[in-house]
Amino acid sequence: MTFVVTDICIKCKYTDCVEVCPVDCFYEGENMLVISPDECIDCGVCEPECPIDAILPDSDAEAEKWLELNREYSEKWPNITETRPPMAEAEEMKDVPNKFEEHFSAEPGEGD
Repeated sequence: MTFVVTDICIKCKYTDCVEVCPVDCFYEGENMLVISPDECIDCGVCEPECPIDAILPDSDAEAEKWLELNREYSEKWPNITETRPPMAEAEEMKDVPNKFEEHFSAEPGEGD
C-alpha cells in the first residue's frame, strides 16, 4: 500500500507533507508534487499534513487513477525534502475543477 498525490495539488504545491516524510519519497514538478509508490512505506504521516486534502491512500477509489502518474513522475522529477512556500496562486486554485486536464505541467521542479 502507498499514498498518492492527486490533481488537487496542481498549482498549489503545499509542501507541509515533505518535511514529515521519514523516507523522503516526495518528488517535485513545476506545479505539483508526487509520491514514489516504490519508496512510500505507508506510514500515513503526510496525509493529514496536506491543508487541501490532495493526498490519498491507494485504497481510496479516487487514488487509483493517480497511482501511475505518481510512479511515472517520481522517476523523472527531483526529490524534495524541505518545506517551501506554496505557489502564489494556491488559495485561488485549490478548488478549481479539471486541474489535470487544464493546468498540469510535466516539467520538473527545482528539488532540494
